[in-house]
Amino acid sequence: MTLIGTGRLGTNLHHALTEAGHEVVWLHGRDFAAEDVRGEVVVICVKDDAIMSVAERLGNTRALVVHTSGSTDIGALPQPRRGVFYPMQTFSRERLVDFAEIPVFLEADDAEDMKLLVQLASSFSRNVRQLDSQRRRYLHLAAVFACNFTNHCYDLAAQVLSKVDLPFEVMLSLIDETARKVHTMTPQEAQTGPAIRYDEQVIRRHEGMLEGDAKEIYHLMSKSIHDKLRTD
Repeated sequence: MTLIGTGRLGTNLHHALTEAGHEVVWLHGRDFAAEDVRGEVVVICVKDDAIMSVAERLGNTRALVVHTSGSTDIGALPQPRRGVFYPMQTFSRERLVDFAEIPVFLEADDAEDMKLLVQLASSFSRNVRQLDSQRRRYLHLAAVFACNFTNHCYDLAAQVLSKVDLPFEVMLSLIDETARKVHTMTPQEAQTGPAIRYDEQVIRRHEGMLEGDAKEIYHLMSKSIHDKLRTD
């Protein structure tokens, strides 16, 4: 098989595939020729706005071509054999993840190609699911809230702590317990903090300590938490 892309996901996916025993031709997303491609499956592992241009360079290959995007439609691929191979996780080059528990969401036009993708994904993940492009877009949106926005909140917390010379590591126990709770409780059940009871005195004091985007984010998040609990 061929893996195109050497970024964060490409690096992690290449490691997972080779560890699972697959022979992988690993190509740079912007520097390859069609004759470099080998195998029955070609995985395009590049940023979303480069998927179509990479796919076009593959031409009329007989291989099954898949991309790894959570928000890009299967129709972005012009090949007759096409699909999606979306591992839903956050990736970094500096930290290789264990794919065994990562859910991999698959889509293919052809039933036999789907069987091939299921076999490939199951070689390193115990959580393999089929999902069409429309539903996958909602999944990706949810992942942005659960991961990207949450991580930005970590960064905002780190900025607040830096004002009083406290290291971010003092947050780790709190972060870990928050994550553990939603393994056995719904997020709504696990919610705590001044916004639940809308403790206006505390909220106003916190807002007075912030400025710019951080202040607006705090206000909107507090209002969203309180309104959600009040209407449910």
